[in-house]
Amino acid sequence: MLPVRRFLPIFQVRSNSMFWRTCVCGFALSLLAAGVSGQIVYPETRTVDVEDEFHGRVVADPYRWLENDVRESEEVAAWVQAQNDVTFSYLESIPERAAIRARLRELWDYERFGSPRKAENRYFYTRNDGLQNQSVLYFQATLEDEPTVLVDPNTWSDDGTVSLGTWVVSDDGRYLAYSRRVAGSDWSEWYVREIATQQDLSDHLQWSKFSTASWTGDSQGFFYTRFPEPQEGQEFLAPNTHQKVYYHRLGTPQSADVLVYERADQPEWIFGTRVTEDRRYLVIDVWKDTDNKNQVVIRDLTEPYGLPTALISRFDYGFEFIGNDGPLFFFQTDFLAPKGRVIAIDIDEPEQASWREIVPEAVETLGDVSYVGGMLIAAYLKDVASQVSMFGTDGSHVRDVQFPDLGTVRGFEGRYSDAETFYAFSSFNRPSSIYRYDVVTGSSTLWRQPEVDFDPEDYVVRQVFYESRDGTRVPMYIAHRGDVELDGNRPTLLYGYGGFNISLLASFSAARLGWMEMGGIYAQANLRGGGEYGEQWHQAGKTLKKQNVFDDYIAAAEWLIDNGYTRSEKLAIQGRSNGGLLVGAVMTQRPDLFAAALPAVGVMDMLRYHRFTAGRYWVEEYGDVEDPEQFAALRAYSPYHNLRHGVTYPATLVTTADTDDRVVPGHSFKFAAALQAVHEGEPPVLIRIETGAGHGSGKPTAKLIDETADLWAFLAETLDL
Repeated sequence: MLPVRRFLPIFQVRSNSMFWRTCVCGFALSLLAAGVSGQIVYPETRTVDVEDEFHGRVVADPYRWLENDVRESEEVAAWVQAQNDVTFSYLESIPERAAIRARLRELWDYERFGSPRKAENRYFYTRNDGLQNQSVLYFQATLEDEPTVLVDPNTWSDDGTVSLGTWVVSDDGRYLAYSRRVAGSDWSEWYVREIATQQDLSDHLQWSKFSTASWTGDSQGFFYTRFPEPQEGQEFLAPNTHQKVYYHRLGTPQSADVLVYERADQPEWIFGTRVTEDRRYLVIDVWKDTDNKNQVVIRDLTEPYGLPTALISRFDYGFEFIGNDGPLFFFQTDFLAPKGRVIAIDIDEPEQASWREIVPEAVETLGDVSYVGGMLIAAYLKDVASQVSMFGTDGSHVRDVQFPDLGTVRGFEGRYSDAETFYAFSSFNRPSSIYRYDVVTGSSTLWRQPEVDFDPEDYVVRQVFYESRDGTRVPMYIAHRGDVELDGNRPTLLYGYGGFNISLLASFSAARLGWMEMGGIYAQANLRGGGEYGEQWHQAGKTLKKQNVFDDYIAAAEWLIDNGYTRSEKLAIQGRSNGGLLVGAVMTQRPDLFAAALPAVGVMDMLRYHRFTAGRYWVEEYGDVEDPEQFAALRAYSPYHNLRHGVTYPATLVTTADTDDRVVPGHSFKFAAALQAVHEGEPPVLIRIETGAGHGSGKPTAKLIDETADLWAFLAETLDL
């Protein structure tokens, strides 16, 4: 793959030239961004002679060097600076950018709450006053009391890049175990705060990732998971292996933590912990990938010398622990039920023949199940809209929970002894409102409702169904201002994900509201590979069937055009992470169909994704290059490997971050470099590289607003909005 480079008439642009290190002149940068002829001049990216052989097929990787960590490689750092200089010069030249950012700040500036969790005699919840970079954790004795600040992560850094991760209160309400995450990294450091004094204890735990804290009944310690300390310089690149379960006792150093469970013979397995509400058992979930198929191991905590024993020793179905009534354990599972059901297993008689069905599989897709107030609260999806039903532990139907409209519901957490719980309701045009739910009476009471600077009634939300290439019926949400004329000429943003059994739901976003307020149409397609219709829907969009996801997305775009919403010249696509892969694959397969593409933190090199950080967990979802048939499928759609010379690609703004250790930024770096090398035509193909931000979780509000303003300004310019 030989790069096609563009030149200014009087000098060649090089990423390692003195020009890039010293030029801050606005006029000069404008020349670089637009070029004398109006065409963008991209930094020259050197290529390397690197090839890999897969099953007799040689595959070139000319930008392999861009996989190096930006913090460890001066050359990669210089490339990042060069690309950002060109990108931000272009963005700064867009007249509407400042106004878009200003309006987004106004829309973002509203009070937001998390659903309260109750521990002992206090309520704990997060709140953001609007423009705070990070939400603050509060507590109060009653729902009417004045709240007290417990943890304010905004005090941890000047730029808001240190965020509050997972937090768990001990049973007696004395202690808070909480994690900090720096610059959006998945790495977490755990601390313990005494709630009465609001002071941290000496406890400090490192090298934890994808972990919670599971308190023991005496509130003197908790179980958690961690990885071995990585080699210096490999913290953001090396595969995460040999995770182990530890017990940490308060007041002791991490070096004294007790190893509770490991599988030295299976270094790639990962674990999750939960202590049962009666504090008698430790439940350990065991996964080998992200496919939600797990084993279950339990340990009786009343036995000092008791060993963990396998309750479920298979990886062919998912078993999510809900709660227990003594030795009777309730699980949500897809075992012989692709759309999910609830079963009970008596751990004293754990044989499969003794399992009991409590809540049978329904037509709707079962999402989450909680055990609160002595009842099982089951959240379902019916055509991607939330429904919630309550059942007794004998499976008897008690009631359905009523909501104000079609939308998305999250929450219903709590203990089986609680008489109340909380949930959040939202939709595309309705910010998330928090309700208190009385488990006994079934009544809902509004607790907090945001006030946002817009009128929800000014917006239209509808759901349509369309046919994919093979005739599969696929749902899609469409939202826009009510006064927008559907004349087939409206700038439209089509969002998608399609993977990992994750459902895309109707939820509120200030960013999307800004887009719709500008006059744009927002469409969200529920592609195969997600969890909207259960495990069969997921299986229909993974590994050898991944092309179905791309076909569904293309069909959504064609439906929007055929039904008079937009046309190709006004259509943009957007996706994050696995959705970034979706955008990258579709724009290489159908570059003629779209005017703009926004792939964010995407998995772009499908032949090497498994070599970095958590990538190996995705093999079950995407496929294994060691398998000839799966390699062929991966190679056929890998965005990085399917860019072609002489093609005019959609205007593209790739976004990533230098500290993303979920999907390492090398994916986006290599894709952007290759795209700039082969792209022919006027549309800009740029990459925006955020500093001090990871995969997205914990990103400061200020950075979210700035990034969204840049995306919408880019689309306003490209789609002539």
